[in-house]
This record gives sequence, structure tokens and C-alpha cells, in this order.
Amino acid sequence: MYCVRCQVLRQAWPKYKVYVLYPAREGQGDRSAWEVCRVEIKKVERLTREGEMNERVVGILGGMGPEATVELFRRILACTPARRDQDHLRILIDNNPKIPDRTAAILGKGPDPLPALLHSAHTLQQAGADFLVIPCNTAHHWLPELRRTLSIPILDMVAETAEEVARHRPPLGTIGLLATSGTIKADLYQQALSKKGIASLVPTPKEQDLVMEAIYRVKAGDHTVKEQVLHVAQNLLDRGAEGLILGCTELPLVVQEGDLSCPLFDPLSILARRAVEWAKGTTSK
Repeated sequence: MYCVRCQVLRQAWPKYKVYVLYPAREGQGDRSAWEVCRVEIKKVERLTREGEMNERVVGILGGMGPEATVELFRRILACTPARRDQDHLRILIDNNPKIPDRTAAILGKGPDPLPALLHSAHTLQQAGADFLVIPCNTAHHWLPELRRTLSIPILDMVAETAEEVARHRPPLGTIGLLATSGTIKADLYQQALSKKGIASLVPTPKEQDLVMEAIYRVKAGDHTVKEQVLHVAQNLLDRGAEGLILGCTELPLVVQEGDLSCPLFDPLSILARRAVEWAKGTTSK
């Protein structure tokens, strides 16, 4: 006899390497091959759960932009304690660069990205993700709507970054923000920092134009904009900022720790660390 369910199981979960294609064996009485197969499947499922130690599957809602998505994946790998392939996390990625521009939407100059965000989020949920991360600061403007329609949690990169700033010692009273015009207009970081009792500084309109130009050049593959970003960053420090947030996931691709003589908060790295903690179950959230 040929058991169809075994074939389905093998196709759905090839990592299990299930090849149960036999009839009922001698001594099993009237039990059919179907019943024997169900027993084997239960054994496989139990062993798989025990072997994975209940690790959660990470879903990355990406494509905003693609290079930042790749960088988040790389940083999650770097943050994961692993000595072999099997020690790493299972990660599902929907790299969807067709999601409309988030800043243009917030400024009233482009289509609403929410339908595309919802489609990608539900795709990841249906594929088996246990929680989502979004390597795009501006997309967090739609976080409440996304959370309302999903049955799995979404890690809030903005809130996690504000928490990291609040834990800094010595305490920081004012933080400079380098981000897209959409993120700044949506008050994402300003509100998150205010809840922690921390003030925020944003670039002047002319400086913000320089930041946006740099961000879109990085999206286009041009990484020669570091000095342009550092110029605006230094102006924020001169105006009283005690630290800086790289509040767009393209910015950490060109500005790194050590480029400025102040505490530098990289939401992409913070998100990677927290994603590993969530997946490993080493956080209370």
C-alpha cells in the first residue's frame, strides 16, 4: 500500500525527511498502513518539537529597502550563538520591494502602502512565522493596523530603540534623530522618546533634504554619502544632542559606530538582537 499522507508530509516539511511508504507490518493485527503512518508522524512531530527546543520562527517583512533586509538577516545571523547550521534560527523573509513608498504616503504624495504591508504580513503568518520584524522605521507608522489583523506579534523597532536609549548610562536628556521625512512627520521617535522623558532634535528643513537625498542614494546603491550624513549629524550635536538615532535602515549601511564621538543608536542592530531573544525565548515578552 502507498500512504498519501506521508508524501504530503514530506512535501510540506522536507526537513523532517519522512519516508514512511510501507503497509501494516506483521504483528500489528488489523491496523492499516494509514494508522501506522499516523503513529510515525506523531513521533516525528514530537522529536522535532523537542529538537528545536520550542524556538520561534522569525518572519521578516522586508523589501523596504532590499539591502536593509539583507543586512538585518546578516545581523540576526551574527547575533545568534551557533557552532553549526542547526544552531541558527529558522527565518522566513518576504522581500517585497513593490510596497509603495512610505514617506510619500505620509506626506500625501503617494499611494497607501497598508494593503501591501498587510498582504506580506499575512503571507508570513500563513507560512509559519511566530512573530514579525520590519526593517523599515517609517513602516512602523502602520504598526497598529498591522497588529489588529494578525494573530502573531510584531516586534516594535521604534519602541525597542527608545528603550535602549533610556537604559543608557549616563542618562541622555536629548537625542538627535536622523530619519526619513515620513518618520519625522509621523512623530514615531519623538513620541517614543517623550514617553521615556527624553527630548528629541530633528534636522532643519535644508538639512532634512540632505538626509533624504542620502537615503535615496543608498537605496540606489550609492554608499558615498557618509560625509553628507555626518555633516547633518554634527550639526545636531552642535545644537545640543547628546546622542543620535540612525532612524532609517539605510543609514547604518553607511554610518557606523566610531564615526561620531557620541552614543550612536542603530535600530537595525537593536532589532536583530531582540529578534534573536524573542526567537530563543530569552525575553519575557
